[in-house]
Amino acid sequence: MKEFWDERYGAEEYAYGTAPNAWFAEQLKGLMPGSLLLAAEGEGRNAVHAARLGWKVTAFDLSERGRDKALRLASAHGVELTYHVGMLHELPALPRDFDALGLFFAHFAAPVRAPLTAELLGHLRPGGTVLFEAFAKEQLRYQPVHGSGGPQQADMLYTLEEVRAEMPGITWRVLEEAEVRLNEGRFHQGLARVVRGVGVKG
Repeated sequence: MKEFWDERYGAEEYAYGTAPNAWFAEQLKGLMPGSLLLAAEGEGRNAVHAARLGWKVTAFDLSERGRDKALRLASAHGVELTYHVGMLHELPALPRDFDALGLFFAHFAAPVRAPLTAELLGHLRPGGTVLFEAFAKEQLRYQPVHGSGGPQQADMLYTLEEVRAEMPGITWRVLEEAEVRLNEGRFHQGLARVVRGVGVKG
């Protein structure tokens, strides 16, 4: 997957644009800035947006090219990020008291998804906030019609039940499946089906 993402992020343009995910930006408005961990952060659009609002952002991704573009975007906006490259277990020891955890279109392979999600939640303090959006399994019907992106393997996509099962310690303020119109660079365009939520760790 590293090669796939390095290739996707290798172009000069930002594959998913430079504006933050709409759900992320909307939910962030209701939170007091603190420390934020972003997984599979790619080219940094969400990280930079949060940093501009005063969040202390730590992000990681498999792709060095994604990291380089994220840091370039941060520099253009006069903010700083801590950005690591690698899988979570390969990174320097991260704090285990982040105020918020963001998972946005972080579609991990089925064998590692549940344990990786559990490990990520271990880095969130009690009372911390989870912000989440990913493609629903129903997106498989949207892809051929709308070309709105996402993995083509059903076991990398989500149902509401799977989100609840993989994040058992989270009390969801909102957790829903919804049809949305994406406008995020070349690869997230048009009608799509997502699962999204905001919740608090017990």
